[in-house]
Amino acid sequence: MTPSATGRGAAKSAGNGRAGRRPGGPDTRGEILRAARKSFADKGFTATSIRGVAREAGVDAALVHHYFDSKDELFIEAMAIPVDPRQIAARILDGPREQLGRRIATVFLGVWESADGQQRMKAIFRSVVTSDEVARIMREGITQMIIAPVSRALDVPDAHLRVSLVATHLIGVALARYLVELEPVASTDLATLIDRLAPVLQHHLTG
Repeated sequence: MTPSATGRGAAKSAGNGRAGRRPGGPDTRGEILRAARKSFADKGFTATSIRGVAREAGVDAALVHHYFDSKDELFIEAMAIPVDPRQIAARILDGPREQLGRRIATVFLGVWESADGQQRMKAIFRSVVTSDEVARIMREGITQMIIAPVSRALDVPDAHLRVSLVATHLIGVALARYLVELEPVASTDLATLIDRLAPVLQHHLTG
């Protein structure tokens, strides 16, 4: 057997005999996560499949299962929120009470403005509306790590409602600007958008 034939045989064996599918490499897990993140961002949770992610990553579906037990686990790994929610809460609360609305708008929109952050957040939003389980996970996590500590800091009887109204307002802005791309909200510069949002959010919180 010639060396080239031996190499072809080894490659076929490593790829389980499937043309176009390569075996795992040093960054295979990372490539699978990138492919999954793109699929969740473009299609949402329900329409994303392990096989589809495998095709996008150029690997066999069995290799995806080797790294991730289920689509749920793949989603959790791929959609890690770009900023630790606990850090978000800390940044929001670090400053004068009368500037709380501006800090919230600045921190929230800042996450969306980076390319990686926007892709991850789009994936989360689209998956939330197509999967009750994803919605539950996100709702519980955001409530525990962001809404609850900010509500405690307000120290007023209806604090939870006030902070929830802020969250509702920001979700609407994010949908309009980054997913629906509603003009002129989509193309308004960030500083102007924050200037317009800050007093409205402040009114929800302390008005």
